[in-house]
Amino acid sequence: MPPATPRITAHTVVPPWAVLQAPPHWHTIDFISDLHLQASEAATFSVWQTFMQTTPADAVFILGDLFEVWVGDDVLHGTAGAPEQGPGFEARCAQILKTAAQRLDVFFMHGNRDFLLGPAFAQACGMTLLDDPAVLGFAGQRWLLSHGDALCLDDTEYMQFRTQVRHAQWQQDFLSQPLARRQDVGHALRAQSEMRKRNGVPYTDVDQASACDWLQTAQASTLIHGHTHKPADHDLTKGLRRIVLSDWDAAATPPRAEVLRLSVASPPCRIRI
Repeated sequence: MPPATPRITAHTVVPPWAVLQAPPHWHTIDFISDLHLQASEAATFSVWQTFMQTTPADAVFILGDLFEVWVGDDVLHGTAGAPEQGPGFEARCAQILKTAAQRLDVFFMHGNRDFLLGPAFAQACGMTLLDDPAVLGFAGQRWLLSHGDALCLDDTEYMQFRTQVRHAQWQQDFLSQPLARRQDVGHALRAQSEMRKRNGVPYTDVDQASACDWLQTAQASTLIHGHTHKPADHDLTKGLRRIVLSDWDAAATPPRAEVLRLSVASPPCRIRI
């Protein structure tokens, strides 16, 4: 099926999307997002590693922010300028993904923290990159998948930043800088994010009207996304809904590590890892 034609709505620009039809042998699919993996968060990394090694799913969809920060695929070959991260952390993550991809299908959609993750890393891991948004055909339904940040329209400052850093020229200029310089920028952005958390700045939620526009254009009834760190099931009326994935923090009290599982035999369910 050809991608949908972009259109302007009263709320946002609806981008084109790819359609992925699940193969017949898929019976179970897992969705995760917002793990924010980093070497300094060993507990979350360990829980994720165990999940990737043991999930019974036929496919895993990572809907953005797998990593706390990603400054280019060449981090696989060096970590200069990042003394708090043990050397080879990204390579360890790549090996876990690669091993998992040998027994199940792994898909990755960019988030607002790891939007620079590119085809070189994906190829090294054996995982498939997905556009945001994308439509999944599974169990007789169409599911709309997104990281979710593109729908948080009330966060105007972030939306301006997102437009800037998603531009091909900006990314080319940034990736042409030395790795150490890029890592310094990444550390600064992480520090800003932590400051916002400490100051209690809330995550902006998805614009409901725009979510409905996307679903209607996609001819889907359910939107699955992350980003907002507000896991919940929302009834959007008219038979539409959105399911928000949990972020992961195994060191929190109580720990947060949740998977959304779709099955041909049962409705969507949340599983705590």
